[in-house]
Amino acid sequence: MSQRSQRVSALLRESIQAVISKGLQDPRVRGLITVTKVTTADDLSQSTVYVSIMPVEHADLTMHGLKAAAAHIRRQAGAKLSLGRLPHLLFKLDTTIARQAGVLDALAKVAQEREEREAAEQAEIASDPQHSTEEPAADER
Repeated sequence: MSQRSQRVSALLRESIQAVISKGLQDPRVRGLITVTKVTTADDLSQSTVYVSIMPVEHADLTMHGLKAAAAHIRRQAGAKLSLGRLPHLLFKLDTTIARQAGVLDALAKVAQEREEREAAEQAEIASDPQHSTEEPAADER
């Protein structure tokens, strides 16, 4: 990607996020929508807009709404930018955040299981009379 297309991508990301944050009239577009990345072709003909949607249950319907509103979003975002020619927008779902959340949930579950196992082992050791930590009395020696 050229330096110019990188600058355009950065400007578009901010501008598109602002348009989406204001809200769209399409009832399919709902949930927390975050523009995670924008990549623009070197000839500035097309930009791919990666979005994260929470909750995940709304993702399919919201993606249909965003694709239908692409021309409107392009016009609104272009009004904020001073570009001669604005790239066409192609929306794609970014599942990176959802995957990261899944990994974090799995790690939390493993940590909880480890704590429960260690607590059970400690309870077993404490209830076992053979693992007494008391010193024998002096007259028993």
